[in-house]
Amino acid sequence: MIKQVLKQGLIAGAAGSVVMTLGEKLEQAVTKRPDSHVPARVLERLAGLPERPGKQPLALNWAMHFGQAALVGVVRSAMAHAGLRGPLASAQFTVVRLTTDQLLENATGVGAPPSTWPRQELVIDVIHKAVYAFATGAVADALAARGGPGPGQRHAAARPGRHSGVGPTPDTGSRGRRS
Repeated sequence: MIKQVLKQGLIAGAAGSVVMTLGEKLEQAVTKRPDSHVPARVLERLAGLPERPGKQPLALNWAMHFGQAALVGVVRSAMAHAGLRGPLASAQFTVVRLTTDQLLENATGVGAPPSTWPRQELVIDVIHKAVYAFATGAVADALAARGGPGPGQRHAAARPGRHSGVGPTPDTGSRGRRS
């Protein structure tokens, strides 16, 4: 299952980043907001690369933008394989995506906490990350669904709702089949 989660997560995350990027470019055409080069600056610091103020390292920007999105997609794939699927799971994943960005940006000193941002920039960022999360989720859910329901979904099917006294479902092994 780990190989499937990794492979499908990278695919889902890459797809989500393409959808997010298209949305960002459309929004930028309307709002005239310039490109952000924060991803490149984060990658420079994480990799110990020399920083070149005044230069916009486009290749590094794209590498971090798409690479981080693909890697974080693995988390959404793991969610889908566990049975956390659909819009609620994608909403939860939006927080994961926002958190990974902020962790990396703030830990490297490249970014500032969102509470200090102008509200319009914060809203735009949250919308773009939600687009990524829902697009990534749709792909991850579709790929995971090919293997049937996840353990959480099988548990929920045993007795819908939250109830005490409902134990775990029988172990079905890594392929979702009962042994």
